Amino acid sequence: PAITRDTKPWTRWWWLGSAVNKPSLTTQIGELAAAGFGGVEVTAIYGAKGADSAYIPYLSPKWVDMIAHTATETRRRGMGLDLPQGSGWRMGGPSVDPADVNASLSVRVDSGVGESWQTDLTGHRVNAIVAVSSDGQRVDIPAGSPPGVVQWTPPPGKWTIYIAETRFSGDNVKRPAPGGEGASIDPFSSTATAHYLTMFAERTATLPHGAIRSYFHDSFEYTGDGSTGLFDFFKQRRGYDLASELPALTGRGDPDHVARVQSDYRQTLDDMLLENFVEQLTTWSHARGSLMREQAHGSPANLLDLYGAADIPETEIFGVLRGPDADPLINKFASSAAHVAGHRLASAESFTWLGEHFTGTLNEIKQAADRMFLAGINHLIYHGTAYSPPDAAWPGWQFYASTEFNPRNAFWRDLPAFNRYVARVQSWMQAGEADNDVLLYWPIWDSWHDVSRRRMDFRVHDPKWFHEKPFGVLAHALHESGYGVDYVSDRQLEKQIAMQTGRLRSRGGSYSALVVPATTHMPPETFARMLTLAREGATVIFVGALPADVPGFGRLEERRAQLSAATREIAWSSSDSGGVRTATVGKGRLFSGDQLDPLLAAAGVRRDALAEESDLQLIRRRGAYGRHYFIVARRPVDRWVTVDGRPAAVALMDPMTGRVGLARTRVSGTRTEAYVQLDSGQSMILRTLTRAVRAPTWAYAKPQGEPVALHGQWTASFVDGGPVLPRSFTSDAPVAWTGRGDDDADRFAGTARYMLTFDAPDAASRHLLDLGRVAESARVKLNGRDLGVLFTTPARVETGPLRRTGNLLEVEVTNVSANRIRDLDRRHVDWKIFRDINFVGIDYKPFDASNWPVRP
Repeated sequence: PAITRDTKPWTRWWWLGSAVNKPSLTTQIGELAAAGFGGVEVTAIYGAKGADSAYIPYLSPKWVDMIAHTATETRRRGMGLDLPQGSGWRMGGPSVDPADVNASLSVRVDSGVGESWQTDLTGHRVNAIVAVSSDGQRVDIPAGSPPGVVQWTPPPGKWTIYIAETRFSGDNVKRPAPGGEGASIDPFSSTATAHYLTMFAERTATLPHGAIRSYFHDSFEYTGDGSTGLFDFFKQRRGYDLASELPALTGRGDPDHVARVQSDYRQTLDDMLLENFVEQLTTWSHARGSLMREQAHGSPANLLDLYGAADIPETEIFGVLRGPDADPLINKFASSAAHVAGHRLASAESFTWLGEHFTGTLNEIKQAADRMFLAGINHLIYHGTAYSPPDAAWPGWQFYASTEFNPRNAFWRDLPAFNRYVARVQSWMQAGEADNDVLLYWPIWDSWHDVSRRRMDFRVHDPKWFHEKPFGVLAHALHESGYGVDYVSDRQLEKQIAMQTGRLRSRGGSYSALVVPATTHMPPETFARMLTLAREGATVIFVGALPADVPGFGRLEERRAQLSAATREIAWSSSDSGGVRTATVGKGRLFSGDQLDPLLAAAGVRRDALAEESDLQLIRRRGAYGRHYFIVARRPVDRWVTVDGRPAAVALMDPMTGRVGLARTRVSGTRTEAYVQLDSGQSMILRTLTRAVRAPTWAYAKPQGEPVALHGQWTASFVDGGPVLPRSFTSDAPVAWTGRGDDDADRFAGTARYMLTFDAPDAASRHLLDLGRVAESARVKLNGRDLGVLFTTPARVETGPLRRTGNLLEVEVTNVSANRIRDLDRRHVDWKIFRDINFVGIDYKPFDASNWPVRP
């Protein structure tokens, strides 16, 4: 597909202190465009020390003018611009009225009340005052409007008084830009959201309609658990008064009853956050000719619904590869929401603290990117790039939690090659539609039925809420077995899933079956929807026990009766030898049992033939003329693999180089096989085509004979980087430039050119050059011809034709910036000059590289 601004990667562009100017903005946008970026997201944050006079107050006319200039310059280069509706993160600032601030629900408990009771609530925002006797009597005590001194004489008996009030949570805008400081808003309040967006619209009114591709809301980091309108909203939606259940809200009483009331409370927060915040942000953005990009994680609501309510659902990875905060099964919440809602893009805040500062390699970044692609993410937003004045000493201005994608980072020289790789992969990941095997229902109600804490957040950080539930266990089992999976919520089942031509159909994909994990609590409406889909022809698989009860407390017995009646209607057959029960419901079938594999087999749900190859990881999409797969090899692959269906042709593309061709295929019995060659960690786009096409054949390669070492004298000269260019040197092998007794080389970050002249080892027409260990990327030339940029392991490239004698090999090797930053800290150079948190390491302690070993 064509490479567009959306298929290219984007980056978060930190404006420290918004101390920017138009000439530098134009220059740096040009640098980003030349490096292969398709757009920027401008996020204004705290400033650098000593630059105070250059700060531009957030949302001032001059600041808006800088945004307008950025929009013009990005558009001129075919790029796009995104903008959060706030500085730092958390929406808020000096304009937020005290009535709209982020709020906590405080319930004060006065026990053992005697013959009289009195309290002064002047200036408090009181939701309810309830007295409860030891024998269960309840009395509402009026607070007055506005509240003042409240007095009450209790009847005989032992009484406990509960006072529910809404207070400022203490949440201010986090990491604010100058001019953006102040309280964060109440995201559960429609009024607070509307007031803030009205202010933002008025302050940015000079921006042209559609100048912003998408507005953006970062991960949910508001701590408030209350809202002025909570009690009224609760009563309207849950059908009873939360004031009458204040003891349960504080965790007092029968555990099941407490869990039910708290479940209703959590569901109400979910409703309010969806309707009063995210949907309102999206509607507001559309009115300005823009999209809405939303990070739902961290919130106390159903992530699938919040992600799906925006145009671009966005997940994130945080920390090292395969760490607890970089889980592709969590990233699938955003891609699932995109697939179910039919959104073209599913984005990710990418590479946040992938490693310690200045140590991240392009190879590690590629591995992280591939994991997100395999999770269905198709629009990477790098985290990130700090605007830096051109006269700032190296390393320039920095952001404390970022992988430094900026021209001062040594790997910037070879970053365009990686960005071209991302653009090629994303062009295919954005084409066609999702083509996964099953929908996996998320029973959020079993999480909400809990007495441990009142507000329950669903975070990307160490997500025990996912892994310790049957849903997470089942998602992991399906993923490891090679089944394509999208998650689905109750709301999505009701509004966005239907039957079409024998398959479950969403706006962005189709599925063979709906899989339901073991769940205790399920709304009767959800169970009824599952049966309706079955009557229309769906296959529904219950892994473990069917829901035995309903969530929440409102209309409890009525809803229990509805669920019970629905489950009793199912006429189950006897279990077969695999412990599988079946039932026919209309045109469809239900399956129930304890073991996943027998259930999938009995239901006829099969995984893709390629997914049976244990050496391959893949994700599949469907286009007009067949399917396409993004594939990553776990281990080297050099063999025939089975592809689904009977395609007329199989095409291959190497996204690293753009090389394309038709695969060698054969028919073996009822199977079609294609020949695939991949190194460990190498990726490929594979297409199965329903019609014959004319194209070049894929050029396979098999080594003949033993490897031949290239002998001779290597010369190494330093061509780009700093702090100074070390002296050139020669050696009998391509050795590291560090550890040779040259202090300048040991502190150098940049590029050295290694050169060797050699004779052809034989008369073969094709050779493979293996560079061995490269730290960390290399541009390779042979006899003046560019062979490519190598940054993965193994570092190999075909040479093309060789001269019989006198071949000139040039390898320009670029390291990371670790040795240079180590040198600054060893010399106590004061480069950490940033306000707020200044500059910390991955452990959130002050950053210090002085004791690092020299990296080869």
